Amino acid sequence: MELRDAARCSVGSRMPAKSLELRHTTRLIRELDAEIEEIETAIQAIMDELHFPITTIPGIGCRMGAMILAEVGDFSRFDSPDKLLAYAGMSPSTYQSGQLKNCYPHMEKRGSRYLRYALYHFAKYVWHWDPTFAAYLAKKRAESKHYNVALSHAAKKLVRLLDSAMMEAAKFF
Repeated sequence: MELRDAARCSVGSRMPAKSLELRHTTRLIRELDAEIEEIETAIQAIMDELHFPITTIPGIGCRMGAMILAEVGDFSRFDSPDKLLAYAGMSPSTYQSGQLKNCYPHMEKRGSRYLRYALYHFAKYVWHWDPTFAAYLAKKRAESKHYNVALSHAAKKLVRLLDSAMMEAAKFF
């Protein structure tokens, strides 16, 4: 109470319109926080019901695992991890015209941008928890690869890991 009184007498001015706007904005933030909590609880319940081993990989939480599963759907649709990479738009593009071949292949960026986002950002954080991926990222950086290029290589390694884990899990369902 004393702090409020001191604030009223300090720097600034009293503006009823701004005060009203601030109260409404604060109320909206609280409502949105409650909705986010409700959605995250529902996602957690769905992930618990599915029993997929995706969240056992260090660094994949419930939200990221749900995003990957929602975008991929059934992992058995893809014959190989390379096809899953192509679906995510993470396979290298090829450009050929006559004798000219693309010397600097870039990611295609076709396919599911949400899956590409999830895999890329997952790769960005997984090396903090998994020493294998930390060593792999360090190896790619030692090969003078740009950080983003090294991350895309780590994301591709993660896709191969996810594919094998999901195929192994599919045997039990």
